[in-house]
Amino acid sequence: MSLPPAVGDALARRDASRFCAAILPAVSRTFALGIRVLPGALGQAVLDAYLLCRIADTVEDAPAIAPEAKAALFDDFLAAFDDPAALARFGQGVATLTGDPAHLTLTRNADLVFADFARLPARTRAHVRTWVAEMARGMRKFVLLYPDGIRIQTLEEYREYCYYVAGTVGYLLTDLWHEHAGSIGARRHQVLRERCRAFAEALQTVNILKDVAVDAEKENSVYIPEELLRAQGSSQDRILAPELLHSNRAALAQLIQLAWHDLDEARRYLLDIPRRAVSIRLFCALPLLLAYATLRDLVQSTAMLRPGGSVKISRREVKALLMTGAVLAASNGGVRWLVARVRRGAFELRLGAAPTATPRPVA
Repeated sequence: MSLPPAVGDALARRDASRFCAAILPAVSRTFALGIRVLPGALGQAVLDAYLLCRIADTVEDAPAIAPEAKAALFDDFLAAFDDPAALARFGQGVATLTGDPAHLTLTRNADLVFADFARLPARTRAHVRTWVAEMARGMRKFVLLYPDGIRIQTLEEYREYCYYVAGTVGYLLTDLWHEHAGSIGARRHQVLRERCRAFAEALQTVNILKDVAVDAEKENSVYIPEELLRAQGSSQDRILAPELLHSNRAALAQLIQLAWHDLDEARRYLLDIPRRAVSIRLFCALPLLLAYATLRDLVQSTAMLRPGGSVKISRREVKALLMTGAVLAASNGGVRWLVARVRRGAFELRLGAAPTATPRPVA
């Protein structure tokens, strides 16, 4: 993927805020759409936090680098919140990484992300630092635990991994909502915290399920627990074997059930966000709707277990969900209706039709 010209311009100027805004669409289209709706310091905080998480993820996924070297990079990354020398070492250490060009550009310019992060209010920085550091420490742990590529062994270990790489993001976002949205007071904050982990981990599980082949082939990582595959007469080293396609598909059943459960918890999380916090509800609604649609199609597919395969919903449905979700995000009845509609089948807008803000509520 070619980088937007604005990225090069920001790098030439060493303009931290412009760089962060310009690089975001190149590393995550979905997140870029959501972050645009968040106002002021909240939008900047979520942007910087996301980019910091993406930098850590790029280190975790980097090919052809010893796990001890990755651990050292994580150590410098964690220390960079306080120590400019550690940030400089991190920049030197990631200079030789290989991978996706956009992710590498982001990671090699981590100093600009940290510079933008430093402009945030102190309390906001504390929230971001707490949860980004928790994520990075977890990634470091798994990199060392599986030096030849991550191979999750049990369902319990799967949940632990998802907590580090996704659940932490749920807590981070919820703490930022509380700080920056006046309608989310202490009591509502605690209610949201009860489901925020499920919200983030649901999205992670759907991503893992749809990209089994991609992860195995491109990142040498298998997140489907070995115990689930063995129960079906297969194993992680045969997860893409054509002769075991149906056995491997059966091994996903428990994770699919977990994803449905967590998605429904995520829907409740969204409905618990006050309707006055429209931008936050919209930010949460868009990835949730896309995850429901993806899991719906995944249940009927084996594409993710074939070499080079993945499960993707159509661009037409993505556009329809973005448009309709933007209209209905502030309505609890509208969200319930749209989720139920997406679960039944592909959702598309008819030519000339406009979504209604008051659909028939679904219990």
